[in-house]
Amino acid sequence: MTLAVFPGSFDPITRGHIDIIERASHAFGEVRVLLVHNSKKQTLFTVEERLQLIKESISHLPHVTVDSYEGLTVQYVKQQGSRAMIRGLRGSSDFDYEMQVASINRQFAPEVETYFLATSAELAFISSTIVKEAAKYKQPLTKLVPEAVEKALIATYS
Repeated sequence: MTLAVFPGSFDPITRGHIDIIERASHAFGEVRVLLVHNSKKQTLFTVEERLQLIKESISHLPHVTVDSYEGLTVQYVKQQGSRAMIRGLRGSSDFDYEMQVASINRQFAPEVETYFLATSAELAFISSTIVKEAAKYKQPLTKLVPEAVEKALIATYS
């Protein structure tokens, strides 16, 4: 069974992320959603809260698991015996950045391949930053995030 790792900060996980995870789960035998955390980065939700929100949001997907890691993602991928990393693309600015990351990862681990999945067009505008801004100003969130995340955002900003 081929394991593909889908890393991100997921602060919070959005419907765009879920789209990528669902589609990757059809292409690979197993998908691991990897919450990559950086203690220097300011996040809205704690690592534990984000892990819980991810788990609730993907509970409908068999063969999709969740883990967290602090360090270089490509090292985690190698440690897990995987050779596949999934990255989502919303547009050309994502592509430029992701190509840089994929290129440096190839220097560290040439055996790990990065697979780019374009987010579905109707979800391409969603980002965690936009979601948090919408939540802060009490805008509707149902089309942007899963229900568990919507509840957590409302609680955080109330």
